Amino acid sequence: MSQPAPHQPISDELRAKLSRCGAATISNALLKRGYRNTFLLGVQGVAPGQPAMVGPAFTLRFIPAREDKDTMALYARDDGMHRRAIEECPPGAVLVMDAGGDARASCMGDMMALRLKMRGVAGVVTDGGFRDVPGIAATGLPSFQRQASGPATPIALHPVEFDAPVGCAGVAIYPGDVIVGDGEGVVAIPRELVEEVAAEALAAAEYEAFAAAHIAKGRSIFGLFPATPESRVEYEQWVAAGRPAIT
Repeated sequence: MSQPAPHQPISDELRAKLSRCGAATISNALLKRGYRNTFLLGVQGVAPGQPAMVGPAFTLRFIPAREDKDTMALYARDDGMHRRAIEECPPGAVLVMDAGGDARASCMGDMMALRLKMRGVAGVVTDGGFRDVPGIAATGLPSFQRQASGPATPIALHPVEFDAPVGCAGVAIYPGDVIVGDGEGVVAIPRELVEEVAAEALAAAEYEAFAAAHIAKGRSIFGLFPATPESRVEYEQWVAAGRPAIT
C-alpha cells in the first residue's frame, strides 16, 4: 500500500465524518485493528464546547531547557524552532507539541494561538501546558493541554525539531497521522487507516444515537447495545424509513 504524503491535506468530507465520530469511538475502531495506545490520556480542551479538532499532525518536540541555550532573547529569534513551527504548520493541520509531559512552562500563549487561527491551522495539542488560556479560548482555535502553565517557555522547555515523529501524552505520533479532538479528548489515527476507521467509527456513532434514543424511552440495553444482528436489522429499517422519531 502506498503511503500518503505527510502534508497531504484531508478532504472536507473526511474531516466532516471524523468530527462526528467521537474520539472514544475512533479509539475503539483502532483497538479492533490492534492499536491499543492511540488516546492521549490526560489531555483536555481549554474550554468547554470548543469546536472539534481534525487534521493531519505537524509535530514539534521539546527537550528540557538549559540555561546557556534558553533565554528570552533566544526565544524571540525568528530562526528558533518554536516560532518557526507556528509559522510553518500547514493550514488544516494540527500542531502537536511534545513537551515530554512537562507543564512547568508554557508551550504557547494567546498570540501564538491567534496566529495559528489566522493561518487556518485546525488546532493544537500538547502534553504540557499553555499560558493565557482565556485568551487562547477566545481565539476559537481548538486547543488541548495537560494543564494550564503560566511560566515562560525558556524556563523549562527547549525546542529541538519539528515535522518528525514525537511522543505526546505517551502516544507515538508521526507527521501526517490524523488527529481528532473533541469533548472526550484527543486520539491519533495512523494515516493509512484513516478512511476505513472514519467509515466504521461514524457508523458506530450513528448506531449509538439510535440506541440512545431507545434507551431514553426506557428500553433495556439487552439485545440493543452492543448491537446484535437483530438490532442491526432494526436499525437499518429505521434508517430506510427516514429515521423517524422513536416513541
